[in-house]
Amino acid sequence: MTINIKKCTLEDSRKLQEISYETFNETFKHQNSPENINSYLERAFNIKQLEKELSNNSSQFFLVYFNNEVAGYLKVNTNDAQSEEMGDESLEIERIYIKNKFQKQGLGKYLLNKAMETAIKSNKKKIWLGVWEKNENALAFYKKMGFVQTGTHSFYMGDVEQMDFIMTKTLIN
Repeated sequence: MTINIKKCTLEDSRKLQEISYETFNETFKHQNSPENINSYLERAFNIKQLEKELSNNSSQFFLVYFNNEVAGYLKVNTNDAQSEEMGDESLEIERIYIKNKFQKQGLGKYLLNKAMETAIKSNKKKIWLGVWEKNENALAFYKKMGFVQTGTHSFYMGDVEQMDFIMTKTLIN
């Protein structure tokens, strides 16, 4: 078993798009209409949008490989790239996704550790994320990893408003 992580560049935009579509579909298609899923996928993961995000110096993407196959990815934001006003001492985990067939292999924890390492190197005091209130597996994982719910925010899946729990973890530098 070999696990590797690679920081994404603009040259990885197609690979990032593929893993984004696949993991988002696997995670949410059973609980949302096809129209709303497709609307979100087209808006959030079109190549122009991904290239814009990859070019933002306050965002970073990482691909995780399991035995040389792309298994998931991580997106972190600082400063004005954060999707909520959380201040200069925070790093946001905007996306952390693992393909279903690679779950329960420790890859989520591996990516979470990468996010914490990135935060500490950037002198951040806390990390935070938004997770859908109905994503029970993710909620259990984040609680196990020391995150606590500190708020909520709305997330739109197409035309449907959903609730995300904001979960935060304080870092010890």
